[in-house]
Amino acid sequence: MRVLITGGTGVIGRRLVNHLIRHGDVVTVVSRQRFRPATLPGKIYFARWDGKTAEGWCQYIEKVDAVVNLAGAGLADARWSDERKKVLTDSRVNAGKAVAEAIEVAKNKPKTLIQVSAVGYYGAQKDDIITESSNAGGDFLATLCQQWEASSQAVEDMGVRRVIIRTGVVFDMKGGALPRMVLPFRLFAGGPVGSGRQWLSWIHYRDAVNAIRFLLDNESATGSVNLSAPNPLTNRDFARTLGKVMKRPALMPVPSFVLKIFFGEMSTVLLDGQRVMPERLGELGYQFEFPEAKEALADILG
Repeated sequence: MRVLITGGTGVIGRRLVNHLIRHGDVVTVVSRQRFRPATLPGKIYFARWDGKTAEGWCQYIEKVDAVVNLAGAGLADARWSDERKKVLTDSRVNAGKAVAEAIEVAKNKPKTLIQVSAVGYYGAQKDDIITESSNAGGDFLATLCQQWEASSQAVEDMGVRRVIIRTGVVFDMKGGALPRMVLPFRLFAGGPVGSGRQWLSWIHYRDAVNAIRFLLDNESATGSVNLSAPNPLTNRDFARTLGKVMKRPALMPVPSFVLKIFFGEMSTVLLDGQRVMPERLGELGYQFEFPEAKEALADILG
């Protein structure tokens, strides 16, 4: 398979690139960052872009079977000021529109587009079980995800199969949220965050990558797909599980007001949660390698 990946130098992007190359696929990585080709294996094509237009790289669309759009500024890289919110929104919406524009002008269009989103789409839902048919939330992150998903919707009218992957917290020590979650436990200061009752929907990075490949190959997959493990857990249970895996105590809770002081509105990512179920992946027949958090954390943390 020939696959073009935008945002291919991010955590999931690099994992996906490595996976595809190992399986004999040809990959084109489109990114705003400079590349170090030696850090990625196999035969890869690279293209620079500005993150908001199809200029300079749209010709690569002509030669691929599928596109995976992972582009977007990091949610947890800075406090959510009005300026930062604009960066988060523009980096996602402009990227999606650019991908749709590149596909529109291509004479030989790809068959499939995988569009990334997040379980934040559903907003804070307390203990309600969430599937792909659940309603969207109304907070900033939920609104951002809705705009993110809509940015590339135009390709469906071009005959391109589009799959929207709503990702949970990806467990990976090479980036994302897990290294920050682990640090207090390394210092013997770990514990639940806030009330501890909020749900954490998560996925091992290998399942994230394997599921994306599964969706690329499965022509019956369309629409929204929750990319999260089938056993979400509360923050309190996550802290206990992580403590057991690391052989550390999990007795020092972090009060909600402390997180709000340090992170502002961005603290909602930690204090609000979603009890998300991967119903669509189950219907399609995907088999999780790591359905339980304890085994997933033990594998990653060794």
